[in-house]
Amino acid sequence: MIRHILILLSAVFALAGPSFAQTPAPGLSALAQLDPARSSIHQGGGQTDIALGISQPVPYRAYLLADPYRLVVDFREVNFTGHDPRALLGKVSTITDLRWGAFRPGWSRMVAELSRPMVLVSAEERSGDTPQIRLSLRAVPAADFKAKRGAADSALWGLPQPAEVAAPHRRQDGSRPLKIVLDPGHGGLDPGAQDGGLREADIVLGFARQLRDKLRRAGMTVVMTRDQDVFVPLETRVTVARATGADLFISLHADSIAEGVATGATIYRLADHAENEATRKLVARHDRDDILAGVDLEGQGDQVAHILVDLARRETQPRSVRVAQVLAGAIKTEGLKMHKHPVQGANFSVLKSPDIPSVLIELGFLSSAADRKRLRDPDWRARMVDAITRGVLAWAQSDAAEAKLLRQ
Repeated sequence: MIRHILILLSAVFALAGPSFAQTPAPGLSALAQLDPARSSIHQGGGQTDIALGISQPVPYRAYLLADPYRLVVDFREVNFTGHDPRALLGKVSTITDLRWGAFRPGWSRMVAELSRPMVLVSAEERSGDTPQIRLSLRAVPAADFKAKRGAADSALWGLPQPAEVAAPHRRQDGSRPLKIVLDPGHGGLDPGAQDGGLREADIVLGFARQLRDKLRRAGMTVVMTRDQDVFVPLETRVTVARATGADLFISLHADSIAEGVATGATIYRLADHAENEATRKLVARHDRDDILAGVDLEGQGDQVAHILVDLARRETQPRSVRVAQVLAGAIKTEGLKMHKHPVQGANFSVLKSPDIPSVLIELGFLSSAADRKRLRDPDWRARMVDAITRGVLAWAQSDAAEAKLLRQ
């Protein structure tokens, strides 16, 4: 039964979206550098004008999205490293937030969150000795707002071709090396939580590299959804795991909690609803970060696919629960600090792969001074890496034994 479901799922996903056989390629070629001295945002005369000074002209495109209203500008490509986007905002009221950074291989992105519906009045690029991209926006009634559905068509963007339908993923039984996808959260124009001088995107990327090396030394195959400071959409992170044929997906985070006190590592497995208010806010923020990075989620839904996914999860979900419990046990055995509720359920988007056991590990909370100290400590990180590795090995052994029994 499960085999037939997975065959159908492979067909559905192949028709529904692109195939990502490899993780996103790292880095920028830095075709152009941002010049803050020639960059500005001004509001007046009913318009909001954005000027971006760059070292040389680059191909670019600009379009608008809704829910929330935002302007998205893609560049091929501009290096924004070291420049704070909020420094340009000043007293402008029409733009409530601004972010920029690496978006995908060969492209960078700027996203301006708008306080009201607007239209793009003009967009031009000036060349010569002082290249500059100039954009002008004007407020309009909501009824007159027209969002661009998805990214603008461009041969440079390189639209993916439909995937060939491969054989369904076979559950691991110990006869081959375990395949793991590590998912360092956030990255690029989405730094994640920021507290005490630390950026979540940097913390989890460094930890993921350390964990990857340890898992490989233990004989496992490991792929990372990102190995540089680049943005990877939530949906793509799951797609990478499926294209890799992963046996286990582990997402790594170190969030902040604005209200209340949270400290210690926490492991999340998929549940229909977050089990407490703090977790609900974390889930909402993860999805909102994706949206504010300019990802257009409109039209994402297929009732038939959802039914097939739910059927496939009947086998996968208990395996995710077990891996969460085994990892929590390994971390406790190591004597490392854990949250008072070490295993929790939540509907994080990255946990929704129907045929791959998936967990999200909050290594700690940047809003906690004690956790920040631990996250900086090389000895703590090494012990946490060891604990997770032992937990993965223990789970893989029992999971393989169960798979063999089921086949009999």
